[in-house]
Amino acid sequence: MLFKRIENKEIESAKKLYEIWQESYIVEKELLGAVDFPPLNRLASDFMKSENDFQGLYEKKELLGVIEIAQKLNSVHLQSLVVDPNHFRKGIATKLINKVYDSYPSTTYTVETGNSNIPAKKLYESLGFKKCKVWIAEFGIEKIKYEKNEGRISKIYRLP
Repeated sequence: MLFKRIENKEIESAKKLYEIWQESYIVEKELLGAVDFPPLNRLASDFMKSENDFQGLYEKKELLGVIEIAQKLNSVHLQSLVVDPNHFRKGIATKLINKVYDSYPSTTYTVETGNSNIPAKKLYESLGFKKCKVWIAEFGIEKIKYEKNEGRISKIYRLP
């Protein structure tokens, strides 16, 4: 398996992101019983405009999963995590999250999911994430936010 940064500003890459988002998030929409599910509304052009980083996990030329990373001042937010439904329950998500730990060192990592998404909640909790907030999103889905504190320093600032 190969990890590779996905150049989301390129049209072909953005189309691939759109495709895997549609395939993965339609499953989550059904799992949550959602009527309106904003991740399914993202267009290829939205991926091209994003300032987030996208890391993909490939086997040969097949894209198995993608993690979208938003770097904040004092933390790293796992904005999205999608896996091709043909590869669910194969450890792809865990490998992608571990890639983030290796490539984006930080003291704090955060992630959100639907509170009814039991597989995602089990994954995050198994990796040491702790529940920090539950709320109803504006589109009517109950969400949960997790946080993981690593105790690592992402940058050292020296005063002049």
